[in-house]
Order: sequence, then C-alpha cells, then structure tokens
Amino acid sequence: MEKDPSYKTILVAPLNWGLGHATRCIPIIKALQDNNYIPIIASDGVALALLRKEFPYIKTLELPSYQIEYAKNGKNFKWKLIKSLPKMIRAIWKEKRTTKEWIAKYEIDGILSDNRLGVFDQKTPSVFITHQLNVMTGNTSWLSSKIHQNIIKKHRICWIPDVAGTPNLSGELGHLQTTDLKLNYIGPLSRIQKKEVEKKYDLMVILSGPEPQRTYLEEKLKTEVQNYTGKVIFIKGIIEKEQKKEEKENITFYNFMNTKQLEQAFNESDLVLSRSGYTTIMDLAKLEKKAFFIPTPGQYEQEYLAKKLEKDGIAPWSSQGDFSIEKLSEVSAYSGLKKFNSPVDWKQLFEIFEQ
Repeated sequence: MEKDPSYKTILVAPLNWGLGHATRCIPIIKALQDNNYIPIIASDGVALALLRKEFPYIKTLELPSYQIEYAKNGKNFKWKLIKSLPKMIRAIWKEKRTTKEWIAKYEIDGILSDNRLGVFDQKTPSVFITHQLNVMTGNTSWLSSKIHQNIIKKHRICWIPDVAGTPNLSGELGHLQTTDLKLNYIGPLSRIQKKEVEKKYDLMVILSGPEPQRTYLEEKLKTEVQNYTGKVIFIKGIIEKEQKKEEKENITFYNFMNTKQLEQAFNESDLVLSRSGYTTIMDLAKLEKKAFFIPTPGQYEQEYLAKKLEKDGIAPWSSQGDFSIEKLSEVSAYSGLKKFNSPVDWKQLFEIFEQ
C-alpha cells in the first residue's frame, strides 16, 4: 500500500540517559499526532521501554545503545565516560547508518533528535533538541561544548526547551553570549498539567537517572523517609512490565507511574524531592512546586542547575552523601519554581517539515 503524501512521517529519537529525554518528547509526539503527522519512535533501553508504554500503538524502532558505563563513585564519573567513548563513537556511526536505512524503508520526511548524536541526514529536514549548548564537564567544558555545538550545526535548527531571556531555567547551559547556530527557544516542555486537586501527600520522592546512582539514592532515601512524619509517595523510577504498589505505614511505594498517574501524584503533593535533572525542573516549573534537589554525583550539569536554583532563591539542594531528611525544613526559605507562560506554537515549529 502506498503512503498517503498528505501525512508526513517524523522520526522522534530521544537519548537513553535516564528518563528525562524520553519524557520531554512525550508532548512533542502528542503534538505531532494533533497536527496530522505520523511519529515513529526510536531509542533504546529504559527510554524506549517508557515510550512504548506511553504510546503502545505507535511504531517503535530500536537504536544501538551508547553503552555508557556509569561510575559507582561520582568523582570518577567523567573518566568512566571517557573510557566509554570508543563504544559510544561506534554506536553513533551505526546510528547514522541505521537512520539512513530507515529514511528509505519507512519513507521518513523529518527527524527530531533529542541529543541522539548520530540521528540526522543532510537530505532530510532535521531538528536537534537540547538544553545543553554548553556541555559542562569540569575543566574540559570548553572542549565538550565545542564538540556538541559542531554536532548541532549539522541540523537545520536547534530547539531549546527554555526561554531566550531572563529569568530562565537552563542558565549558562542553554544560553550563549555569541553564536552562529540557528536556535529557536520554544519554551519549557512538560508532559504534566497543573490541576487544582486536594492535597494527599506531604512529600513526593521521584527517582530517575543512570544506574547505579539511582539505586544508591533509593536505598538512602528509603531509610531517610522512615524518619519523616508526613504522608509520602515514593516513585522509584524503575520501568518494569507490571506496575507494583507497596504500602508501609505512611509511605506508598511505586516502581513507576505512567504520565496520567504522575500528573495526579505531582498535583496531590506539597513538596517534591528529586534529582536536579532538567526535565524534572521543567515539570516542577509547570506545576509551580516547591522542591529539594539531590544532583547525581559527578554530573556537572545537575550540580550546576541545583546551585543555580539555590542562588536564585528558588530551591535548596544537598549532595547525595550529605543529605538527611531534616534538610527538607530548608525549603520554607525558598520561593519554589515558577511557571513560564510560553505556549508552544507547534504548527509554526513543524513548518520545517513542510519545506
């Protein structure tokens, strides 16, 4: 059967680095459907598993894994990443060849790559999505930023899920003093909507990010929340076949939640304790929530964002090793995250696929 030319097919490919890149692609995928495009989802690992649960009727494809190995000690994070580079580069080259094959096989008309470094094609309109124009890696930030910006240049345009001016969420990560890159600040992205509902939980713990650090934080916080007197909902961030729920006194545990359930839980909670991942920050801004952040050890980006939000008087933070449940009392001295009133004009953004 021949493809209907009035419905263009768009490949949506988020990076598998925790769940953040996948979750922020959810509103993009829904917008594509609402604007009569046919999305095909491509990723690997937990990111692909999550999107398959969210969109069971959309075609999904598996990309080669970057096989990044994460350090048990946060201080070794960068060096472990450097050791992974040869495997990562091979995966990116394979990713590029695979993308070319899929464009022909599935008649793909456009590409939306959320930090997938090999998902692009010079003949196909492609968009790169990132909040990291500057990639922070300590004393090598200048080099990692330059490499990333050269990759961005290969695409027709770069969408940044933030606002161009100040105040903003990404700070130095998503804003350059001078650049010749083609940039479009599309406003923060979130799959979550704010609702006026009755509060059910005093604290929401939501975990995400790479192993083994996700597990280390889960084990630490399981112990800490036992000393918390309020009602707690604790979402582990483990994508499994079946959802599991467990209640222990004042704490309700879930292995994972789908978007609808997460939206409800967020809205029903007074305070959120989480990693300072950028997607989580965008969600909390949409919900205008108070939060406490624990950056993933060794992840310069999360450490930068946590420090920025503290400096701006928005939310406190602690290192993973130093955190104790008593530190949550610091939240009262901070303003909490604020919503950016910047509705996304999807029809205008998708015009790139009509050229």
